[in-house]
Parts: sequence; C-alpha cells; structure tokens
Amino acid sequence: ATAANGLDSKKLKVDAAPPSRVLHIRKVPSEVSDAELIALGLPFGKVTNILTLKGKNQAFLEMGTEEAAITMVNYYNSVPPSVRNMPIFIQYSNHKELKTDSSNQTRAVLPAVSTVPSLSSDNQEAAGTSPVLRIVIDNLFYPVTLDVLQQIFSKFGTVMKIITFTKNNQFQALLQYSEPAHAQQAKQALDCQNIYNSCCTLHIDFSKLVNLNVKYNNDKSRDYTRPELPTGDGQHSLDSAVAAALRKDSSLLGALNPLSAAAVVAAGKVALAGQPGVLLVSNLNEEVRVYGDVQRVKILYNKKDSALVQMSDCNQAQLAMSHLNGQKMYGNVIRVTLSKHQTVALPRDGLDVQGLTKDYANSPLHRFKKPGSKNFQNIFPPSATLHLSNIPQNVTEDDLQLLFTNTGGTVKAFKFFQDHKMALIQMSTVEEAIQALIDLHNYSMGGNQHLRVSFSKSSI
Repeated sequence: ATAANGLDSKKLKVDAAPPSRVLHIRKVPSEVSDAELIALGLPFGKVTNILTLKGKNQAFLEMGTEEAAITMVNYYNSVPPSVRNMPIFIQYSNHKELKTDSSNQTRAVLPAVSTVPSLSSDNQEAAGTSPVLRIVIDNLFYPVTLDVLQQIFSKFGTVMKIITFTKNNQFQALLQYSEPAHAQQAKQALDCQNIYNSCCTLHIDFSKLVNLNVKYNNDKSRDYTRPELPTGDGQHSLDSAVAAALRKDSSLLGALNPLSAAAVVAAGKVALAGQPGVLLVSNLNEEVRVYGDVQRVKILYNKKDSALVQMSDCNQAQLAMSHLNGQKMYGNVIRVTLSKHQTVALPRDGLDVQGLTKDYANSPLHRFKKPGSKNFQNIFPPSATLHLSNIPQNVTEDDLQLLFTNTGGTVKAFKFFQDHKMALIQMSTVEEAIQALIDLHNYSMGGNQHLRVSFSKSSI
C-alpha cells in the first residue's frame, strides 16, 4: 500500500499499522476544509471525529466503527482518493481513538454524536427550512433511475419522496429527506460528483419547496411513506405547486465542491467497484447486448435455462440488470442478478463438448467499443417503440412493417426520419418489441448493410 501511495524509499521501511477506526490522511492540501475530509468517510459510515494538522498537511479521521474504517481503506486502495484534484493518501493510524487536548495545536471539529459537517453561512438558512434537494445530472452517458438516486442519497438519511423529470433537455429530480440536516449532509458530500466514472455529474441545490406532493408510485416518482399509491399508468407526477416552484427556481449554484469523486461512487455503489461484471441470467438471449458489450456466455450444465454473462465492465452489468430483470420474453419472465464470479472462464481445448461456453470478445455486434460514442447517450429501458438506423435508401415503410410483422408481433405505428436512414416503429407490446430486437438487430438488408435496432425513449 505504501508503494502504491508513492512514498519515498526511506518511508517504505515503515511498517503498516493494524486496522483501526482512526485513519491517517497525508498530503492534504492546505486550503482543504474539514467538511471536505469528512465527506471522504461519510459514504462508509458515521464519522465521529477529525483532527487536522494544517502545518503538516495531515489529518486524522475517526470512524464510528473499525469495520467502516476497513471498508473505507479497502475502497481507496483500489480507487485512489483526491481532494481538489490533488492525490491524498489514507492509511490506518496507530491511534485507536482521537482525544482532544486543550493544549494541542490541532483541532477537534466534529463532536462524537454528529456526522453532519457544518454549512457555510450562505446555506444555513436554506438547510434549516427545506429538506428538499433539487438535483440536475449532466453528462448523462448512462441512464440514472429513481432507484439509483434512492440508493445513493439514502446513505445520508431517510429518503421520503423522489420525483424525476426532464427540463431543458436535462434529467432532473426533486428529493425529500425526513430532516433538513440530511439534505445538508448529502449536498455537501455529493455536489459535483460523478455517479459513474467520468459521467453522470450531480449538481445539487436546496429547493424552495419544503414538501413534495407525489401522486403516483412508478418509475418517475415515489413516495416511500405511502406504498399504497397507484402507479398512474406511467403518468407524470409533477403537480401544479411543484411545477410553479421549478419555474421560479433559479439555475443551480454550480459552484464546484472539490471532493473526491470516489465518495459518490462508494455512497451509491452504483459503479460496483470491486464487484464482478458477470451476470446470472435465466432465459438469456441477445437482448442483453443493448446495455453493453457481451464478452462471454456460459450456459449452466445442470440448469440449461440459465447462463453466466460477462459484460465489458461493471457499469454495463449494472445497466443490463436494472433494465432487464423482470422483463418478459417467450412468455417467461427473466431474472438477472450479479454473479459471485469475477469472469467467465473459457474451457480448455476439447473439454466443452456440448458447446456451452462462447467467447464474443471479437463480435461485430458490440455497440460500445469506442469511448464517448453516441451509443452511450441512447441507452433506454425496454419499450414498445424501437429506433431503427442504417436503413438503405431503397427500403420502404411497407418493407420494414412486413419485416417486423414477421417476428410475430403487430406494428401499431411507423415514422421515418427526414433522411429516411432512421425510423421509429411501435409494436403493440414491450414483449413484442423485445422479440423484434432479438430477431432483427444486425439483420442483413443487402449491399453489406445491416439494420441497427435499439429501444427508444420516444413514442409515435
């Protein structure tokens, strides 16, 4: 660990301290605030104290439990932490607890009963009156669902209600905590952090609202205190009061809060650091490729309707699981969970006589090989409407409708884009659209052109 931290040779001789709930933080930039250091530990559990040594660019952070400290150290060993774009180093301290000495030049700034960093005077009034946060997400290369937001923000307190919506072509959300202090803590820890690596950036401000009125529990809104609410058949849940408040809200402050990007990843665990990119899928088919590049597939020997699927990375595995679990195909509901396996091992030559394991690393169907590809911006849950691209100029609407009808479904609507190279086609059900995508993605249209099919967020 010390070698990885880049210590000079004379410091490499120092033995590592055994696990302790007190952590030693080194190379701390002199202008860093205590709140920024506290935010490094909050995703892993309660922070009970902090001592800062400004002159030595060091600090000691005391976690509530040794287990929380171990989790934190293990995480930052794999994801090097930084503050204000400067690398810092975290290791166990020889101290078992922090004690405050009045003659000491250091400061104990966090009482043992609290884990909430203090707010600046500019934000104290907002935090004291509103438990509602307004969240705007930039660089939305991966979809962010209501459940992902709940998973991240619940690390800082009880999330009572969430409403998601799109405004000015940006995905936004209103999130209500049970107490304003929880909203304060979440904003300080998560503002300007990335949910996934280098994308899906959170911009957080206090809302003028003090209470959210949620009408429906569905994929756009949720009231966790009222599970009996109707689903509303996908209706939007922005009532007139919320809509009016949003119109009055000024743009988010946007002031960069230079915390470690690792804090939000750890908080929500949505990047699944250290976890496998392998899924266990029942009733597997090619639909999984919509959410990432499938590398390997292994059908289970004793359970032929299930398989292990290795994706290119953990984010793609998470996307496939969140969007495909519970979908219906061939009359059956598929189940998708994360596997305990890190990879799908290829069999030795001649041992896989039944052909149960396949390697797709060089498949021409991969959609996400190129970093920054527009395909990352067009990942959507299964829907009845499909987006078609790479359509030859001589192919007509009747040709495409016949092609999709032959998959066993009913075409309800069709719309060409202006250049006729792309189109939207709407099937009667989501299950029919899934079947059509399986059958027709990469379908040869002649002249070395292959049809591209994906789920659409639009309807006709």
